[in-house]
Amino acid sequence: MSSRNAPDDDYIDVDDTYDPNQDEGKGGYAWEEEYKRSWDVLQEDSEGRLSSVVSQLQQQRKRRRLLKDTAIIQRGIIRHLFLIIDLSEAMNEKDLRPSRVELSLTYAQQFVVEFFDQNPISQLGIIVMRDGIAEKLTELSGNPSDHIKVLKSKKNTETSGEPSLQNALQLARASMLGVPSHGSKEILIMFGSLTTCDPTDIHDTIDLLKKEMVRVSVVGLAAEVQICRVMCEKTKGTYGVVLNEAHYKDLLFEVVPPPAVIPNKNTSNLVTMGFPRRLIEDTASFCVCHSKLTVGGYICPRCQSKICELPSDCDICGLTLVSSPHLARSYHHLFPVDNFDEVKNASEGTTHCFSCLVKFDKLETSGGKFSCPKCAQEFCAECDIFVHEVLHNCPGCWSVGKKITA
Repeated sequence: MSSRNAPDDDYIDVDDTYDPNQDEGKGGYAWEEEYKRSWDVLQEDSEGRLSSVVSQLQQQRKRRRLLKDTAIIQRGIIRHLFLIIDLSEAMNEKDLRPSRVELSLTYAQQFVVEFFDQNPISQLGIIVMRDGIAEKLTELSGNPSDHIKVLKSKKNTETSGEPSLQNALQLARASMLGVPSHGSKEILIMFGSLTTCDPTDIHDTIDLLKKEMVRVSVVGLAAEVQICRVMCEKTKGTYGVVLNEAHYKDLLFEVVPPPAVIPNKNTSNLVTMGFPRRLIEDTASFCVCHSKLTVGGYICPRCQSKICELPSDCDICGLTLVSSPHLARSYHHLFPVDNFDEVKNASEGTTHCFSCLVKFDKLETSGGKFSCPKCAQEFCAECDIFVHEVLHNCPGCWSVGKKITA
């Protein structure tokens, strides 16, 4: 297998698995510990399958999800986020395989896809840092294909020089000055350097971001940097330093769900939105978003202007334009599914999974058995993960609701 292939989504580093007793009675540095051969931990069952690895993966994903807060709180589902990528010479290090820059660009593309899948009515832009300056690759838009196309271009992803946090923050801040009050403003930085080359005092820029309620989060690839810690604390963002490739992806994807609304933010109770109709044309006409001749598009219900994609803001009248499926897909963030309770005695209760109807036999009990706290229906581990990460609705609760209404 080539070392340049993208890491698998279900990558596990056995040396970094969770151990509740790993911090007890141990001191010193990691290199002073006894060398561990992770391949000795893999054990095959009687049929030659690596069931322990599969079970371990499920439990790790289960633990990460259980840390999520399922309380019903106000969240800003109309988000405006700038992804800032460090393209300095420090990103050429190979402590993350195949290299920091290649892994970061791969994860950035996956992040863009996941971000718009979970936040369909939000907008995202991309900024890169190199040679002490900041360059905006894409403006705020709701089309993931444009961002992915830019990230795949080698011309835009060459590394050189030193990064400048202040220039990147100022460029992102200036680009979000026109964001409406009901939209949240966020910045996510993938930072691989230990230094930043800034023209003036970066603390002044941080104070401006705090005043304008711009939330800044940083994912560090080398070590903790004090200015990043201070910036994230002041702007109510998150800061984490990666341990390995899998941990890098976990820290990056923690920003995908919309954060809670800042308490002192002046939010709007009602937001005016337009649901444009699809236009099919025989001849090309100009769009107002790119000023290019296009065939087809969407017609703004207020000013009758033609735009190319949804969601977006009309450049003529400023109306927020979305489609009803986009609005419905953002609904699950406001009312998340409760965490399922693990059934201690798997031999009791139902014999089949309520969702996929697979029988809970001896081979399946290693994956776990989980029960919904509301409808008390029991699910297998695979369906538990699918309900919370993809479906966002409990099949048992929906079936009970339909019976009651019937």
